[in-house]
Amino acid sequence: MTDEQVIARVRAGETELFEIVMRRYNRRLYRVSRAILHDEAEAEDVMQQAYVNAYLHLDQFEERSSFATWLTKIAVYEALARARPRSRFQSIDSTREGESGTMDALKSTEADPERQASLDEVGRLLEAAIEALPEHYRMVFVMRDVEGMSTAETAGSLDLAEETVKTRLHRARLSLRQTLQERAGLAAAGAFPFNADRCDRVVTTFFARIALLPRADSRRP
Repeated sequence: MTDEQVIARVRAGETELFEIVMRRYNRRLYRVSRAILHDEAEAEDVMQQAYVNAYLHLDQFEERSSFATWLTKIAVYEALARARPRSRFQSIDSTREGESGTMDALKSTEADPERQASLDEVGRLLEAAIEALPEHYRMVFVMRDVEGMSTAETAGSLDLAEETVKTRLHRARLSLRQTLQERAGLAAAGAFPFNADRCDRVVTTFFARIALLPRADSRRP
C-alpha cells in the first residue's frame, strides 16, 4: 500500500495500520531529529511526539505534498522547538565526544577485525564531522546524503527553496571534506593497521613457502 492508502484506512478506523508508516519512516525521523538535537534519547522523544502529532491531525493532511514530507516537517518543527530553548545555554552545534557506533551504511560485512576497526573509526570521524556542521547545513546534509531524500522533498520538509537546499548541501559537503581531511591527518598514524596475528601469519607463510624451494646448494651448477 502507498502511504496515502494506509492513511485513508487509518482515518477510516483501522488504527493499527499506522504502524506501517511508522516502520517506514522511523529511521528517517530519527536521523533528522538527531541531526538537530545531538541526543539519541531526545531524538526518540521527538519521533514519538511527531507520530502523535501526525496521528491527531491526520485530518489536516491534504495531500498537497507527500505524507513522508508532511511527517518529516512535523518532526523537524518538534526538534527545532526543543533545540531553541536549550541553545540559550549551549551551542546546538557542539560535537558529542566519545560517540560510539557508526552509521548503518558504514558497517562492515567483513569478519576481519582490523577492517571492522578501521571502518568504525571512519564512521566516528564522519559522524563527528557531520555533527560539527552548522545546523542549517547539517539538516540538509542528513536529509539529502544520509537519508537519501530528494531535493524537492528536503525543501518541502524545511520550507526552503530548492536552490537554497542545493547551495547548503554544496557548502556542507565542502566543509565536511575539509574537516575530514584535517582529522584524517591526525589519524593517519593508525591507518592500515598491521597487528600481531597478521605479522605472525606473514612470517609463517614465508617460511612454509621457502621450505618447499630447492636448497641453495642443489641449485649450483
